[in-house]
Amino acid sequence: MLLGFLALFILPLGLHAAWWAAQDRPRDWSTANWSSAGLLPPATQKPEAMLRVYAGRVGWWRGIFAHHTWIVIKDRDAARYTRYDVVGWGSPVRTDNWAPDARWFGQDPEQIASIEGPTAEAMIPRVRDAVRQYPFSKAGGYRAWPGPNSNTFVNFVLAAIPEAGIALPPTALGKDYRADGSLFGLTPSRTGVQVALGGLLGVTVGWIEGLEVNVLGLVAGVDLRRPALKLPGFGRIGWPFEPVIGDADPTPTRG
Repeated sequence: MLLGFLALFILPLGLHAAWWAAQDRPRDWSTANWSSAGLLPPATQKPEAMLRVYAGRVGWWRGIFAHHTWIVIKDRDAARYTRYDVVGWGSPVRTDNWAPDARWFGQDPEQIASIEGPTAEAMIPRVRDAVRQYPFSKAGGYRAWPGPNSNTFVNFVLAAIPEAGIALPPTALGKDYRADGSLFGLTPSRTGVQVALGGLLGVTVGWIEGLEVNVLGLVAGVDLRRPALKLPGFGRIGWPFEPVIGDADPTPTRG
């Protein structure tokens, strides 16, 4: 068990930390680039409804092992996108604080999922309802580790649209903090089950989520549906495609 823990958790995290330290990255919020990464066309050029999930590496040393995730929606024929995040200052739930496809702390975001057309149109009202019902939306309702945080929020919203079949990357620290406070329950996709102790320890088994073991927020596991290995720090290594439904461009992503 000790050798397995070292091989699956400590070794990959150490290797990723060494790689991360060797990169030239912004040192503070004020010098980081928060502009659009150019992943989305103007909303007026996309008449169909759309839902996307993005993930961006966080800043400073936390980027070694964590992503920040957010949700973007657009109604049919709408002239603008709407972006939902949770942050750690003030009122946690934010709407349109940044461009929908903005860089996060200077890092280009990765597309986790894209759903378009009538399928997205049917999901968007439930997304909005889930955002309003998020139980940690008051000031002080954020905790970076082990949650509730931005990834807790996104997983809570995804649980309202289980048919989307979206699983957050293993580096979405806080995704396994169950917003309902339960020790045991279904996964957000409702294709499996999860045992979770306040986001600190847990096991997830599901067709969409794969097999994941959570130790202090770090996740290791495998994905059999889209073959991949999940490792702390590096994230998902393997088949690069995430759910793309409708007329979306099936751009391969990793994370």
